Amino acid sequence: MTQTERPASARTPHRRNRWNATDLGLIAVFAALVAGSALIAAIPVGGLGVPITLQTLAVMLTGLALGPGRAFAALGLYLLLGLAGLPIFSGGRSGLGVLAGPSAGYIIGFLLAATAVGWLTVVVLARTRSGKLRAGLLFAAAMASSIVFIHGLGILGMMVNAKLDFSKAFLADLVFYPGDIIKNILAVSIALALHKAFPDLLLRRTRTADARP
Repeated sequence: MTQTERPASARTPHRRNRWNATDLGLIAVFAALVAGSALIAAIPVGGLGVPITLQTLAVMLTGLALGPGRAFAALGLYLLLGLAGLPIFSGGRSGLGVLAGPSAGYIIGFLLAATAVGWLTVVVLARTRSGKLRAGLLFAAAMASSIVFIHGLGILGMMVNAKLDFSKAFLADLVFYPGDIIKNILAVSIALALHKAFPDLLLRRTRTADARP
């Protein structure tokens, strides 16, 4: 048998391409975590009724812990259940009607932010060792994902659904920044503890991919 005729399994290390029961369980658990966080300590701010919740913490933790694919699935499951009628959005809301509300952009932004920070986490964990550098880069990844997707789409949602001009929507969104900074610090701290306790939680995919010739 020639070099080019060797089976793929002989040329490259085995890579797990399908999710197993553990992956599916993690997706369900983190979807439930995001849902529960939307209902805890919801504090309405401003006149639009967009509340401050612990949801950003859960969303970013999902991406930091699970990586992009499973984070996308977890947030996608959460959104599908909420849009289907389960009262798991902030304030116990549900249904397609939330997409016409001022918080619609934030809800959609959760899905994209978790996926983005998940991808960035894979890169950071694969290229750094534990320490302040890793923590700092993960915090930067979480903040960048929050600003671009959650805050960016949140502002857009208020402009479209609440008919605010950009300056008013931007000012309405600023109130969420102090809390999000604290929540991202907590999310990174928790995620680092999870990855230390379970080293293969995310990196086994990265290791097998990097081992390809």
